[in-house]
Amino acid sequence: MEPTILAPRKFARLATHPLWRGAGVTTLYAILAIIAIIQVFPLIWLLFFSLKDNQEVFNLSPFALPTHPKWENYTKVWTEGNISRYFLNSVWYTAASVLLTVLLASLVTFALTRMNWKLKGPVLGLFMVGLMIPVHSTLIPLFQMFMKINLTDHPLSIILTYTAFNLPLTIMILLGFYQSLPREVEEAAVMDGCSVNRIFAQIVLPMTSSVVATTVIINMIYNWNEFVFINTFISSDHLKTLTVGIQNFIGQYTTDWGAIGATLMISILPILIAFFVLSNRIVEGITAGSVKG
Repeated sequence: MEPTILAPRKFARLATHPLWRGAGVTTLYAILAIIAIIQVFPLIWLLFFSLKDNQEVFNLSPFALPTHPKWENYTKVWTEGNISRYFLNSVWYTAASVLLTVLLASLVTFALTRMNWKLKGPVLGLFMVGLMIPVHSTLIPLFQMFMKINLTDHPLSIILTYTAFNLPLTIMILLGFYQSLPREVEEAAVMDGCSVNRIFAQIVLPMTSSVVATTVIINMIYNWNEFVFINTFISSDHLKTLTVGIQNFIGQYTTDWGAIGATLMISILPILIAFFVLSNRIVEGITAGSVKG
C-alpha cells in the first residue's frame, strides 16, 4: 500500500517544482502564440491580397507577397467605387443603432432589476422570447410593414430593425451585472433626495461602464457586418453600406479582386480599432458580473 500512498505525494512535489512550473508556463505561452498567429494570419493575408491586381491573384500563389504593391486599389475604391459614401452610411447606421440599443437596454434592465412592479416577470420573458426568433423569418413581415408606413429605402428601417433584434441579447448581458450591483449606494442616494432619473444617469450608468462597453462592441460587430436587412430594405445606391457596396466590383464578365480586398480591409479597420480601444473594458464587463458586491 505504501507506493500507492507516496506516489501522489511525490508527483505533487514534482509538479510544484520550479523547473516543471517554468516548463508549463512556457508551453502555455507557446500555445497562445500559435493561436494568436492563426487568428492574425487571415488579416495579413487579406492585406497582401488587397495589394494585388487580377493577374497576380490568379498567377501567383495565394500566399505569395505582391510583386508590386497596388496601393492605388485603396484610392480607387475610395473615390471611384463610392466606398467613402458606403463607409459613412455604415458609421451612421451602426452608431445610431448601437446608441439606441444600449440606452433602451440599460433603461429596461434598470427597471427590471432595481424596481418592483407586477409585470416585470412577463416583460422580461417577452424580451427573452426575442432571442428565439430567427432573423430571416421576419424579412417578409418587416418589409410589408415598412412598405405600409413608407419606411422602405429609408435609414430608419435599418436602425429600428438593428435595435429590435439586438435588444434581447443586450438586456441579457446587462441583467447579470445589474443584479450584482450593491443597493446601498442607491439607498444612500435616495436618502440624499436623489430622483430615480438621477440615480440611473449619475450612479448606475457610470458603475456599469465596463459591461456597457462589452455590449457596444458586440452590437457594433453585428451591425457593421450585417448584410441581409440592408440588401432587402435599401434599394438606393447612396444609402447602401460597405457590406453591400462590395458588389459594385463584381461584374458580369470581370471582377476586380484587388478592389474587393481593399474594400474588405477598409471595412475591418473600424472594428479592429474599436476592439483595441475597448479591449480592457470588454474583459472587465465579461468577468465583472460573476463577482457579487
